Amino acid sequence: MVFIQKRLRLPAVRRGFHLITDLLVAELPELEQLQVGTAHFFIQHTSASLSINENADPTVRHDFETFFNRVVPENAPYFRHTQEGPDDMPAHLKASLLGHAVSVPISRGELALGTWQGIYLGEHRNHGGRRWVVATLMGE
Repeated sequence: MVFIQKRLRLPAVRRGFHLITDLLVAELPELEQLQVGTAHFFIQHTSASLSINENADPTVRHDFETFFNRVVPENAPYFRHTQEGPDDMPAHLKASLLGHAVSVPISRGELALGTWQGIYLGEHRNHGGRRWVVATLMGE
């Protein structure tokens, strides 16, 4: 059994949902060594998220952003955590709803995602900056 762990730095992106599958794979040439296993990705932030969803139609990303902005609006009068701006508390809630980690099977040296699946970074802050993801590969 092989265990590989790397801390990956993602580029700063605008608020919204961004496919990062190719970025992650490019930073993990060790994937090719594994015939079977699991890749686990964990984002080290409380105002951004990781998820898996459709990778083909860009309107999915727009619809995600629209939905989550409606479910968790900015400037809600009941938010008390507002010192860091009107997008801060909504960002924490969106990250909690979507999650901070995804796991993907590894098969024959590749992520075994479905045809229409990709890994998303949900950037929930207006100016979130660069993000860190810990990638852990386990397998043989």
